[in-house]
Amino acid sequence: MTWHARLHLDYTAEQGRTVVRHRHDGPLRILQSLYPEGDAICHNVLVHPPGGLVGGDLLDIAATVAPGAHALVTTPGATRFYRSAGQTAVQRSQLMLAAGARAEWLPLEALCYDACQAENHLVATVEPGAELLAWDCTALGLPEAGQPFLRGRFLQHIEVPGVWLERGHIAADDRRLLDGPQGLAGHRCLASVFVVVGSPLARTRREALLDAARAVIDIADLAGGAAGATAPGDRVVIARVLTGRVEPAMALLQAIRAAWRPLLWGLAPVRPRIWAM
Repeated sequence: MTWHARLHLDYTAEQGRTVVRHRHDGPLRILQSLYPEGDAICHNVLVHPPGGLVGGDLLDIAATVAPGAHALVTTPGATRFYRSAGQTAVQRSQLMLAAGARAEWLPLEALCYDACQAENHLVATVEPGAELLAWDCTALGLPEAGQPFLRGRFLQHIEVPGVWLERGHIAADDRRLLDGPQGLAGHRCLASVFVVVGSPLARTRREALLDAARAVIDIADLAGGAAGATAPGDRVVIARVLTGRVEPAMALLQAIRAAWRPLLWGLAPVRPRIWAM
């Protein structure tokens, strides 16, 4: 049995409070809105009760953030792409930030099980004056459980139309990509954390974000992995990491977010409560 699930989130600012209204179809929804930072920032946890995706499943998520609203969306655990007999499991996320909106898109890692056929798409539209802080983390196989990624494929698509596009296809039998020095170099976890803005970043602000990310990377324990930060244009700042395991990659993403939040918005590095559970 396959699942087709849809969720639409609509964030608005109402008398200084960010409020979410949502519609869902199928097993995909959010938990109660939380306000650990006060009314201005709405924290939501996106849950998918089946716990993972098999071939033929589709998760379709759309979030709109209105002027003056600040949304933070995360998940309670990993997204799992399970073994497939041939059909593709697809997760599509579309973010639409209006002028003056802020959003943090912070799902926990995606796990690609051996023999999965999976696609993960994130498309964000960021209007002038809007700002997005987001990340993505993908692990191929479960090597510590003795389940390496030996069969299957994974497609990752991250796009800000007209500004930035990254599209990567990973096939389990592509040894040059997976093990070559110009590919993943034997690592099985790849992750990135990025800021996308609707108006060009001032050079001083861009350099401050890069310096902060590099300072975090310099002291991070990457367990033999590697990381770096760059700005591919005047509207995007990104830090990337390759590691053998999820834990050091997610720790780095969280540490960079904690360093960037005060620089972007003058906000403390508050962690969503679900991460501590």
